[in-house]
Amino acid sequence: MIIQSSRFGELDITATDIINFPHGIPGFPNEKAFVAIVSDPDSPFSFLQSTTEANLTFLLADPFTFFKDYEFELDDEVARELGVSPEKPPQVFIIATVKEKLEDMTANLLAPVVINSHERIGRQIILDKSGYKTRHRLFPNGLPEQSAQGGR
Repeated sequence: MIIQSSRFGELDITATDIINFPHGIPGFPNEKAFVAIVSDPDSPFSFLQSTTEANLTFLLADPFTFFKDYEFELDDEVARELGVSPEKPPQVFIIATVKEKLEDMTANLLAPVVINSHERIGRQIILDKSGYKTRHRLFPNGLPEQSAQGGR
């Protein structure tokens, strides 16, 4: 099946590529089917592209790359709904927002995206009573030095 993406052009996907979000994504309740796009397996970033709305792409980040002590408890009801357990752990992502300057990128730690990659089901959850915010800086000390700069 072919889907359109304003960021990636035409994408040829199969039904097994689709991650279902039965509740949609907050702010986009009717968008229930997405595909994960990994451009570089070594990168902490990936994309979540709507299968029906070409202009709806979320930039995802691995929270543990940027926030080593990021943690939260998954509600039992949500864990059951997603089919995750300690034996079948979920993948956890945060939605990142690119600013005018790359070093000013932020991430939403208050509402992580939790995915059961085996069952292809996901949900963005909103953490109650946490100290997390919707705009945590990914690079509070500036961008990390690039290895292409000769290791300086």
